[in-house]
Amino acid sequence: MSDFVKPGNQEHGWNDPPQFSYGSQKDSGGPKRNILNKRVHAPQFTGSGSEMQSPPVAMPTPPQGMNPPPMDSSTPPSVCPKTPSDGQMEAVELETEPSVEDVQEPLYGALNACRHTVKKQICDDVERRLKLFEGMWKSGKLSPLVKHRMHRLSQDLKKKNWDAADEIHRGLMVDHVAEVSQWMVGVKRLIAETRSLNPEQNDCTDPGS
Repeated sequence: MSDFVKPGNQEHGWNDPPQFSYGSQKDSGGPKRNILNKRVHAPQFTGSGSEMQSPPVAMPTPPQGMNPPPMDSSTPPSVCPKTPSDGQMEAVELETEPSVEDVQEPLYGALNACRHTVKKQICDDVERRLKLFEGMWKSGKLSPLVKHRMHRLSQDLKKKNWDAADEIHRGLMVDHVAEVSQWMVGVKRLIAETRSLNPEQNDCTDPGS
């Protein structure tokens, strides 16, 4: 403290404050503080930038003898043969439309076989609906797909494939109800009645039997 205080002035009183020497405080040899508000610049790279790039990764080479054979442009690629789907086979069959006589013959043969045991009223109603079916066929009110499916149904009925004929009947009722709703009830009843006949009575091959 004595280094910063000037010698006392004899003219001042005893209670006057001492006078400090600010010049000597600035020149004091005390420790200097680091200035923390200076901006530090990022290091500059003087190279071409190759030091910053990652080294290239070497691709593994296949072992000897595992190289794929070269492609020969003159050899066409092998193609697996395609089998026709059910829809394609049905489209081919639709090109040859069956006749209404071929469809009606097994149906009337089944009806005649039912007349021996089934009530006359039921048989007459089935016959009426079969004639309605034939009239719509001949007047062009049935689509080729309905005609084709009815031909398959009549053939299954002739061969006594009751389940297959009933399956076709259900498909027609679902897919083409507007075309078949007026007469398909008779076909359904015909399938059910012929299924319940005795084997010796169930002869659908001859419409005149």
